[in-house]
Amino acid sequence: MKIRRILATAVAAAVTTPVVFLSAAPAFADTKPTPASTQKTTPGDEDPDFDEYEKLVAAVAKAEAKVEGLEKQREAVEKKIDAEDVGEAVKTELAEAKKALEAAKAAKTAADETLAKAEEALKKLLETPAEGQEPPTEQQKADAEKAVADAKKAVEAAEAAKTAAQLRFDAADEAYDDAEVELFRQLGRIDKELKTAKEELAAAEKALEEFEDGGFGDCKEDDAVKVALSGPKTVTVGTSAVFSLRITNNADRVLDQVGAYAAAAALPDGEAPIDDDGFFERYIDVEWTGAGNPHWTPINEEFDTIEVGTIAKGGHADVKLRLTLDAKTPVGPGVAFAVGAYENNDKTCGIGEEYASADFDILAAKTDKPKPEPKPTPSETTATPTPAPTSGGNGNTAQQGGSSNTPVKGNLAATGANENLTQLGLAAAATVALGAGALVIARRRKAGASA
Repeated sequence: MKIRRILATAVAAAVTTPVVFLSAAPAFADTKPTPASTQKTTPGDEDPDFDEYEKLVAAVAKAEAKVEGLEKQREAVEKKIDAEDVGEAVKTELAEAKKALEAAKAAKTAADETLAKAEEALKKLLETPAEGQEPPTEQQKADAEKAVADAKKAVEAAEAAKTAAQLRFDAADEAYDDAEVELFRQLGRIDKELKTAKEELAAAEKALEEFEDGGFGDCKEDDAVKVALSGPKTVTVGTSAVFSLRITNNADRVLDQVGAYAAAAALPDGEAPIDDDGFFERYIDVEWTGAGNPHWTPINEEFDTIEVGTIAKGGHADVKLRLTLDAKTPVGPGVAFAVGAYENNDKTCGIGEEYASADFDILAAKTDKPKPEPKPTPSETTATPTPAPTSGGNGNTAQQGGSSNTPVKGNLAATGANENLTQLGLAAAATVALGAGALVIARRRKAGASA
């Protein structure tokens, strides 16, 4: 479903936002995305979207290789045409046929000259002898006549040889011409195949680009779908907590297919990168349930969405999110967030301009063993730390457990960091801004590693 990738891609658009936060908070200074070429694919990782992405990448690579191969073929044929390289056999036969024809023509000319001389000698022999000369003998006449006859036979043989040589030359010359024509035909066929291959490459690149855009290229950012998220202010490690998500149709029409993407994370302490594979699924599992979906359904790395179906104008759908923190979840700040989207039967679609987030504190699990009280030291005094403010880094970020609507547009990075932002506000904003985008980036890195 297109809406699934729309949701993930829309939050990915906000990936530029943390740049400000990272520059303002040392704890996040080393969380820049690692180049794709340095990433490793997790063995056994199965993801239909990633499989499709790999196929599209492979299709582009195959189309590029085909275009490159045809261009090399074309260049080779052009060089043959320029060099009149029609093949050694054809060139050799034409050269030998030409030489044989020249020899046959020379032999015919010589035979014609011999015949002319023989006929002239016979003619003079048969003329009336001058006064005082003896007439030719019968033997002389016979010899002269025989010389003419032999010369005629030689002319006939030379003519036949010349004709044969001419036929051979004509055939060799035609073969040479045909070979040249074939080179041009090859060039034409390659050009035709190259045109088709380039069209296939363009189509493959377009398909890959559309997939990378998650289909969002044809959709718009608008406020047709509003989301509001709220929940408890604290969640204890090893337990579950239920949050409420309201998805509202804010458009002036019925929306045919409405959904949302939601996730939650324990915010990093500065040691773990926030952009590596599985960060948003490392400690907190998110499930949802609502009308039409009575069972708790996981929202996982495959971008499974909360699908609530059709919502009438001004209507809304309420769903529950269950966040389950495993035993290894670090104590500290946490955040849940969601963003809505829609797709109509008339092919119109959109992604929410704003996302909702709810901050909460992650508390340590309770233990049965009481902690020993520290011995008082009269000579020392301990100052009571001043509680850090809980307000977010911008006017749209709510107090812990509340709901905020913060634009996901990437130009947030240009606003600069507020010096009054607390570490919690920084972490929440950075994490929410990354959101599903971190997962999208992870997939791109996998593709880069396997390409």
